[in-house]
Amino acid sequence: MGNRGMEDLIPLVNRLQDALSSVGQSCSLYLPQIAVVGGQSAGKSSVLENFVGRDFLPRGSGIVTRRPLILQLLSANTEYGEFFHCKGKKFTDFDEIRKEIEAETRRLTGSNKGISPVPINLRIYSPHVLNLTLVDLPGITKVPVGDQPADIEYQIRDMIMQFICKENCLILAVTPANTDLANSDALKLAKDVDPQGQRTIGVITKLDLMDEGTDARNILENRLLPLRRGYIGVVNRSQKDIDVKKDIKAALLAEKKFFLSHPAYKHMAESMGTPYLQRILNQQLTNHIRDTLPAFRTHLQGQLLDLNKEAEKCKQFSPDDPGQRTKTLLQSVIQRLAVDFEKLIEGSGDKVDTVNLSGGARINRIFHEHFPNELVKIELDERKLRREINYAIRNIHGVRTGLFTPDMAFEAIVKKQISRLKGPCIQFVDTVSQELISTVYQCINKLSSFPKLQDETERIVTTEIREQESKCKDQVIHTQLDIAFSFGCGLACNRWQQTSPSLPSAVVQVIRKGWLTISNIGIMKGGAKEYWFILSAESLSWFKDDEEKEKKYMLPLDNLKLRDVEKGFRSSKFVFAIFNTELRNVYKDYKCLELACYSQEELDSWKASLLQAGVYPEKVTVDGQGNGAPENFTDPQLERQVETIRNLVDSYMSITYKTIKDLMPKTIMHHMINSVKEFISSELLAQLYALGECSALMDESPEQQQHREEVLRKHAALKEALAVIAKFSTSTCTTPLPPPVDSSWIQPSRFSSPPSPTLPRKSVTSGKPVVRGHAPSVPRVHAHTPSPSTDGLQPNRAPPSVPR
Repeated sequence: MGNRGMEDLIPLVNRLQDALSSVGQSCSLYLPQIAVVGGQSAGKSSVLENFVGRDFLPRGSGIVTRRPLILQLLSANTEYGEFFHCKGKKFTDFDEIRKEIEAETRRLTGSNKGISPVPINLRIYSPHVLNLTLVDLPGITKVPVGDQPADIEYQIRDMIMQFICKENCLILAVTPANTDLANSDALKLAKDVDPQGQRTIGVITKLDLMDEGTDARNILENRLLPLRRGYIGVVNRSQKDIDVKKDIKAALLAEKKFFLSHPAYKHMAESMGTPYLQRILNQQLTNHIRDTLPAFRTHLQGQLLDLNKEAEKCKQFSPDDPGQRTKTLLQSVIQRLAVDFEKLIEGSGDKVDTVNLSGGARINRIFHEHFPNELVKIELDERKLRREINYAIRNIHGVRTGLFTPDMAFEAIVKKQISRLKGPCIQFVDTVSQELISTVYQCINKLSSFPKLQDETERIVTTEIREQESKCKDQVIHTQLDIAFSFGCGLACNRWQQTSPSLPSAVVQVIRKGWLTISNIGIMKGGAKEYWFILSAESLSWFKDDEEKEKKYMLPLDNLKLRDVEKGFRSSKFVFAIFNTELRNVYKDYKCLELACYSQEELDSWKASLLQAGVYPEKVTVDGQGNGAPENFTDPQLERQVETIRNLVDSYMSITYKTIKDLMPKTIMHHMINSVKEFISSELLAQLYALGECSALMDESPEQQQHREEVLRKHAALKEALAVIAKFSTSTCTTPLPPPVDSSWIQPSRFSSPPSPTLPRKSVTSGKPVVRGHAPSVPRVHAHTPSPSTDGLQPNRAPPSVPR
């Protein structure tokens, strides 16, 4: 019946379906198949049983088919069935097949008439079948029965749509003859997804149950309600025949006798009946595969290309070869883990995350935003500080009145202030350590194929990070802060003078650029406006736009501080204000400049940048004035000494903040990040070997072993499919699809989108007009030669006019 390669392609597609199902990707390739759609008790199951010649489908009242049944029919010398979920077990008793279908259905859906979209794969070998792949779907229902869910109708329709929406799926629309064809649910659903009728084949059942004096001749001749592929009539066994277990072979003989003897159908008896339908479906599926072959081959090649690299790795890995295990250990841990970790930290990865910050970017944010903000949050209680200085000076002088400001008072106060830095510094180290561990976890997760190796690697690297974290904390507390303690008052004054803002600067450093809105400009002056801001180490400037050609204003940073501004009730922006500590106007007549941005993250980033430029947040004291009220001293000389030390402490702590802010990231980079990178690349393998269990470390997980086998099986199936397709003769003769017909009589389903526009009234093959009301003939399909064949689709006899 055509090219032998095409006949072999249907069984190959079935094998490919199994291979893909084994790895959970049965839907990744839209394999050509035929979906059987129809209402409950429309005769779908009987049609399928007639194809096989055996009773093997569940029977009963209400909804019986509750899971899709992918039925693969393969011509063979022996007769038996196989289920995909029972590999290796052959069912020669078809009653056992029915029981297995019922048991597998109950396993997922229970006994409450519920449904599940997970298919059951059944393959039947028989000398009485032609190669076909069909999907038996639950019958369309409208009213829930028993304890079925209230939305059972929608669930069934959604399940059906998942299959028939695929372009590679032919639709077998089954409708009983004793119902109104214009209201057929099967044809309505087919019309929704196949408006041009290129994939729909009509089947009319129960022709023997029509009222006496009526027949379906006009329908079967494709005249009354024409379909592009036409209709085929069948006569199934009645319920009584099923109850008495009437043999299907006898039923097929009775069907043939019915069509030969019926006055309305005897002239078309050769193109009616189950055997003819089976041949036509085999032919249509074969031709459908041929039509979709170019796109199908391209899809297969893409899948194979994506799978080649992984399949090659699976072939190279030998679980029983110690040398191969060692090589895999070296490649997995030393090379891949070290490279992945460095890419995440250094930001040179091949795959860039465009949604979230990760690895080095998160640590960089901690360095330059979170840590500086934590330092600024260390509030100074002005009253308490002056009181402490007062007591320190008086205690140092003892019974004598000192004429000079004592250095020891300064050192005592400074040590106490520096000790407050320990908390943010330790928290800083902890935060970076946690980010490092998270980054390592992200890399080690790729070793999930080897659970023992993954666990040991995680333990060893995490232990190393904790050790480096401890060393880093020791370095911070006992080295950097101790060095800060050792500075004297004279050195502090010297450093303060050297870093005075009055000194000229050769290079002005640009710290940040970006858009901000000046939100407190009056309405009479144009309202809030957005400008392009540039923050340098000396000034804050803004321009009309980011071309930086028209400068609006430049604001020096001397004596500037910033404060938070509460977000307005209806405002979506985040606002902060800049003001002058000497109560001077900042901008024109404004005492402060309120600047707004669009996110909290952007606000924190601007505040960190201003902090880097030396613009610190306002520190509100107990009296709420910001400057604090000095201690009421009775001794003017003591008051002057307190003020002197207070100024020195402020200057020295400013220097210390900058030093700590600069040294902490460098310390962490040296003691933690670089050390961990070096450890992973040079020492990790040695520690793994020291465990003495290298063979056990490379034991695969059962999931990985199964995955490897499935990858190889899928890879082999894809290569086999492409090999058969490559042998397919493109010179196979076939007749084009019949031209379009008027299918506007099919009302669209209420679950679907509005119907497509009316089809053009010209044939897609000849270009000749199609007379409205006349059904086009369905052309004959040929094999190698155009001579007539009983396997072909017989022309329907269309009279000159179609009765309305």
